[in-house]
Amino acid sequence: MTRPTRGAPGVRRAKKKVALVSLGCAKNLVDSEVMLGVLKKAGYGFVPRPEEADIIIINTCGFIGPARDEAEEAIVSVLGLKRADPGKTVVAAGCYVERDSAGLRAKFPEVDAWTGVRSFDEIAAIVEGRPKSGADRTFLYSDASPRLVSTPGTWAYVKISEGCSHRCGFCAIPSIKGPYISRSAASIFREARTLAGLGVKEIDLISHDTTWFGRDRGLREGLAGLLERLAQVPGLEWIRFLYGYPEEITGPLLDVMAGPKICRYFDIPFQHADPVLLRAMKRGLDAPRAIRLVDRIRSRLPGAAIRTSLIVGFPGEGKKEFAALKRFIQEARFDHLGVFAYSPEKDTAACALPETVSGEEKEDRRREIMILQAEISLAHNRSRVGQAIDVIIEGPEPGTLGFWTGRGRFQAPEVDGVVHFTLPPGLMEPPSPLVTVRIESADAYDLAGRLVP
Repeated sequence: MTRPTRGAPGVRRAKKKVALVSLGCAKNLVDSEVMLGVLKKAGYGFVPRPEEADIIIINTCGFIGPARDEAEEAIVSVLGLKRADPGKTVVAAGCYVERDSAGLRAKFPEVDAWTGVRSFDEIAAIVEGRPKSGADRTFLYSDASPRLVSTPGTWAYVKISEGCSHRCGFCAIPSIKGPYISRSAASIFREARTLAGLGVKEIDLISHDTTWFGRDRGLREGLAGLLERLAQVPGLEWIRFLYGYPEEITGPLLDVMAGPKICRYFDIPFQHADPVLLRAMKRGLDAPRAIRLVDRIRSRLPGAAIRTSLIVGFPGEGKKEFAALKRFIQEARFDHLGVFAYSPEKDTAACALPETVSGEEKEDRRREIMILQAEISLAHNRSRVGQAIDVIIEGPEPGTLGFWTGRGRFQAPEVDGVVHFTLPPGLMEPPSPLVTVRIESADAYDLAGRLVP
């Protein structure tokens, strides 16, 4: 496992130059990093811009309609480059290809090669036109897999499983990725130890359901045990897990999260508050039960940050149900929140339900929720003004000499806000990957302050 560096081994003997466009979630990004690792091992070099590449790979997302639209726009863009330079090779990979290979092939016949979610480790053979092995299940990497980590040097994602065994009424992930498959805790531990050896201070555990970890292996408290083990890795300072089901936040898990290395951060997608809609979604915890869980977390773990994801415009969501959702948000006062407009997905139970909310109304409701949450987030952030907080470095802010960006324990990478900060006079860069910043101002998303010498 390596990070990209100038003059990295293998670049000078590279066969051809590759550009990889990674779309969608962090789980897709890890798959992209594995593909880069495999290609580097095979002697390929890399360029940041598709225009400069001999081979362009697009790792697509097929989760919802807007993600598929983005993938098609990316394919159209790179095929434009291919028409200008017919020597380029274009490869489409990932979830959208797995979900609708036939439709995409018919729409984009100029694409040279296609691969879904089963053969990321065979990408070198795919770009060279050699046959694939025909794996019969989703690829799940291990600590032994080549991987070229692309995130800032201070932190990295660790994918702990693949697939999902839940059957939420709106979600097509099980039909794309298959059932839940956990990695072994030993493999994850070895990977974490390797990352720590590369200077990584924070690892973010990702999965379609991190709280389900180990259940397919017969473990009842698999995530709690994994967190305890990872806390023993020398050099790691922060350990965070993302995307856990609310019903699976257990007492033993809360006990482990009191440890000094575990970020008191909960990414819990409640999806909605109305009990009728939640039953149709095949999800649990209506508003009263969800509020009890939120209160329990904050009581057991003072200072805990809670993020949620919600869906607006689900079939049957009228004014009454939408008003209940807003009351739920006002009472829970989440630190962070994301909201999606409902997208009917084939091969899901909800797809058979008649749509009752127009696209325009869905977007209006999404905006209304985000405006409401912005007021709550601003209040949370303003409460931190004057505090000195621990911050992990992301890097210097481009084009602004002396300004740097980092994150607090209560901010997950790429989805939450950041901390902007300046250095004391005479200091050219932060003294370490983890620093202390005194917060001087706040907006609804970001904080700003000065490094404490």
